[in-house]
Amino acid sequence: MPRAAPDTDALPVDHVAVARLYGEPLFAMPQDLYIPPDALEVFLEAFEGPLDLLLYLIRKQNFNILDIPLADVTRQYLAYVDQIRQRNLELASEYLLMAAMLIEIKSRMLLPPKKSDDGSEVADPRAELVRRLLEYEQMKLAAARLDQLPMIGRDFLRAQVHIEQSLKPRFPDVEVVDLREAWADILRRAKLNQHHRISREQLSVREHMSIVLRTLQGRRFVEFEDLFDPTRGVPVMVVTFIAMLELAREHLLEITQAEAFAPIYVRLAYQPA
Repeated sequence: MPRAAPDTDALPVDHVAVARLYGEPLFAMPQDLYIPPDALEVFLEAFEGPLDLLLYLIRKQNFNILDIPLADVTRQYLAYVDQIRQRNLELASEYLLMAAMLIEIKSRMLLPPKKSDDGSEVADPRAELVRRLLEYEQMKLAAARLDQLPMIGRDFLRAQVHIEQSLKPRFPDVEVVDLREAWADILRRAKLNQHHRISREQLSVREHMSIVLRTLQGRRFVEFEDLFDPTRGVPVMVVTFIAMLELAREHLLEITQAEAFAPIYVRLAYQPA
């Protein structure tokens, strides 16, 4: 009994899949494949909104945008809206609103013009629509110029080059200024770690009391600052000050001042023989 020949239409050619469905290979076209009628529709013009469609109709027929023939434009506009309503009623609502505005402007143009209260003529009913169309056209042209600028990922790619570094390390060059600043920094740190040797100096308060008395002898008074010798160092000045306090305590000298912030004077509290 002869064997039935296999169906060559259902077999893949060289085991190559004709398509993939959810990631799985499809080696034969399904017999019950349904393609909706609107899946193969081709749109020659796609508009971004009512103003875009209206501007397209005006520019396509070289109409003057400042003097729009609303009868012809409205007729063509409504024809396009009827096509949209057959496919997407929700999208057509935006276009219907513009169509109602065009019809209203046309009806206002058919009526006899009325003058305002001050006697001036009423503005053209198309003026507001013209203003919106001109602004939209400016924004559209600006967007087109921006789209023509080079864009990363679309017009060019960022170059990424991996350079293999040499195994031998390359150290940075050192200038003379860097060496001088490094040496100055070392000197500053060395000064912070200096050792101070404190030596004890034998100073006698009694001896300095005698020196103060000898200085004041024969003089009516001496200014307070003249009793100190800054060149001999701080310890000597401290002992001299203590000696003056001790003499004042023993009522051997007087310390006077005429008024606040006035100079301070020192004199002997007694007159030597």
